[in-house]
Amino acid sequence: VHEKFMCYCKNGAAALDKSIADAGDAIPELGANIEAGEGQLVQLKEDLKKAQTDRAAAKSAMSEATAIREKDKAAYDKESGDLKTNLAAMDKAIAAINKGAGGAFLQTSAANTLRNLVEESDSLSDLDRHDVTSFLTNENTGSGQILGILKQMEDTMSGTLKDVVAKEDAAVKSYDELIAAKTAEVEALTAT
Repeated sequence: VHEKFMCYCKNGAAALDKSIADAGDAIPELGANIEAGEGQLVQLKEDLKKAQTDRAAAKSAMSEATAIREKDKAAYDKESGDLKTNLAAMDKAIAAINKGAGGAFLQTSAANTLRNLVEESDSLSDLDRHDVTSFLTNENTGSGQILGILKQMEDTMSGTLKDVVAKEDAAVKSYDELIAAKTAEVEALTAT
């Protein structure tokens, strides 16, 4: 045992001296690595905070866009529903006048719808409004003239409905594109 210990003392001291020298050389390098790691940690914390802020902003933008889309959709549903109801009433009136059954038409709810439409319409002249109102109240008015007025109103409303539908389709497409982009942004920021 003594011989082994003496051998270790002679040979082990050199190994320990080399290990101490290597550790002394590594100390400055480790200090630089620690400083670089701390700097990187600060940068990562700033990047994380920015990503969280941007992600919250993207989610907020999505919520706002959804609220606006829902409001616009409700307005579209009301406007297109009103236009479709009015167009249906006009179709019935035109068909009844063409068949010579104007009197029977006057007893329907479509006649009331048409009466309200004519009274509220800004696109009719006072004379045309008076003529259609007279027809709808069963006063004697030429059905040919009324038919022309109703067809003109129907054409105008059909064009308006097409415009409303086209605007709604464009708004839905724009909304879908925005939501897709913001969703991708949120996913990327979440991954970050």
